[in-house]
Amino acid sequence: MDKNTIRSTVLRELKKNNGILSLRPAWVSRDFMPPGKRLGLTEQEYDAGASGYICERWLASETRVDNLVKIENEGLSYLDIDGEDILLIDALEVCREEILGHKYAKTHDVLGRLLKIYDFGTRIFYHLHQKDEDALRVGMNSKEEAYHFLDKPLGPHPETFFGVHPSIVRENKQKEIFLPYLEKWEGEEILKYSRAYMNIPGEGFHIPAGLLHAPGTALTLELQESSDVMAVLQAEIEGLKIGKELLHHHIPEEKWEKYNEASVLDLIDWEANADPYFYENHHLSPQMVEETQTEGAWEEWVWYNTVKFSGKRVTVEPGESFFNKELGVHGIFMWRGKGIVAGIELEGQIVSLRESHDELLITADRAETGYTIENTGDENIVLYKFFGPDINVDNIPWI
Repeated sequence: MDKNTIRSTVLRELKKNNGILSLRPAWVSRDFMPPGKRLGLTEQEYDAGASGYICERWLASETRVDNLVKIENEGLSYLDIDGEDILLIDALEVCREEILGHKYAKTHDVLGRLLKIYDFGTRIFYHLHQKDEDALRVGMNSKEEAYHFLDKPLGPHPETFFGVHPSIVRENKQKEIFLPYLEKWEGEEILKYSRAYMNIPGEGFHIPAGLLHAPGTALTLELQESSDVMAVLQAEIEGLKIGKELLHHHIPEEKWEKYNEASVLDLIDWEANADPYFYENHHLSPQMVEETQTEGAWEEWVWYNTVKFSGKRVTVEPGESFFNKELGVHGIFMWRGKGIVAGIELEGQIVSLRESHDELLITADRAETGYTIENTGDENIVLYKFFGPDINVDNIPWI
């Protein structure tokens, strides 16, 4: 489909829905981790063949997956328009101002954030995401991220390891302790040098780039910068061998050839990892938005402490409604309940490989005009709104 046809089709859809785009689910497979199978698919649908198993769903995504096994357009969201297969990134290219808003489009070319649900049967390996300067060396951008734990079964290991013991950095033992492990590349004892915190549903953590972490098995909504960059430092998880290529997959070849495993140590923000008040400085608890709270509906900040992305959880009781106004373009994900959002029927946890009725993109103009969330079901609506960089700045909480 040529760009003119895409533009006319998207503009027609925006007019039809008064500034809103519905989206199909974008599923992501991983071949290095077992699936948790809590995403609502059938047993057969989780199996993705040579690329592994479906372990993630990406929402309103303009981010391509960087798996070793390549699948065309994996990770990218499609607009939910009958008879059409239009990628969100293509719609953004030809209708940038109409989606992002005239003012925001002057300084931002894309949405610049990604919301994903990840769902693994074991803890994720100990890893980090490169900071800006290191990610740019391999043609990618950094990946700051934040977690929000969902109210599903927590899995066998609902605790996440973060950082390193402060004494390691205080005594300058980073190379002495970590380099032999990376060279030998076996087992999972590397986790003994880190600290673990429980995954509590409704809470989360904020993790800037350069921080080591090994996420637990809670079903997790992760809001992040738009990137799939990482370096893995754990060789094994519960007997599952992790390929060493994931250690240096996103390190420039010339640097790896010269310094080998030691090159990974330069990617780590050691001071931040050794923060003795790590929990206090990174833990996220819901923060009520007092000015919009009503008797039967309310919203809370659940992703904050950064201007790179932000997000809220909205709760609406049966028979109640909630009027929203926001400062810019944002995504909507209906987690629980049934209702009408801006005139479009949505229902949480009703999904298949090809379609769902729980995901929207609200354009900037419609966000600023406002829209209503109406609960037409018999349980609370639980809905998430998520925003990209520089939309919420002065109005967000800070730790």
